[in-house]
Amino acid sequence: MANELVRMEHINKLFGRVQALSDVNFTVNKNEIVGLLGDNGAGKSTLIKILSGALQPSSGDIYMHDKRVTIRNTNDAIANGIETIYQDSALVTQLSIARNLFLGREPLKGPRWLNRMDQDAMNEAASKLIRRVGITKNIPPTTPISALSGGERQAVAIARAMQFQSELIILDEPTNNLGVEETHGVLNFVRAARDSGHSCIFIAHNIYHVFQVVDRIVVMRRGKMVADNINPKETTVEKVEEVITGMNLAAM
Repeated sequence: MANELVRMEHINKLFGRVQALSDVNFTVNKNEIVGLLGDNGAGKSTLIKILSGALQPSSGDIYMHDKRVTIRNTNDAIANGIETIYQDSALVTQLSIARNLFLGREPLKGPRWLNRMDQDAMNEAASKLIRRVGITKNIPPTTPISALSGGERQAVAIARAMQFQSELIILDEPTNNLGVEETHGVLNFVRAARDSGHSCIFIAHNIYHVFQVVDRIVVMRRGKMVADNINPKETTVEKVEEVITGMNLAAM
């Protein structure tokens, strides 16, 4: 499909005798936010870990832009334009915003053999990027992550994914343990990522948050995909909850 960014076909994952994923097919289109829902043990995290390179499937294929790709580790995922943001943000709290945005990919100045980081370039890019993702406070890019609120840390993590032109941003429980204002900020950042040309997978237990930002909802249950094309504008939270629990699979 011309608009398809990612396609996972017939994904299976076995942990010994336990089948965590059973013949799962999953797609994400360009400029789309997909909400991935399911109870604990539904297989959401396993599927996402396979896409992000943290796990290997027992069988199945992954395609990007309709071309089969091999994702053996997180570096392979990043090379294919996939960035994952976990609920703890995976940031180094002792380092500055700018250093975190470029961590492991710092620009250098002068002869490369001197290995001198271009701090000015990082600070300038960081200042622009944190405004772009919606941080309106005048926070210097030299501010350590430890001085930021939970919502601001999530914003920095999202900004890092946007900085390196990731085509797909995976957000695993990005609003967990955040206050109301910070949650609204993160949801706005997700919308901004889509508007900037990125696709997102949004995983959350709070269905109300999912309904506020996603274009399409998919539901997993017991390692299988039970619904993959729910339009949040045409249904209710209660009906989706019934699909998640298995009470009303036919409703979708």
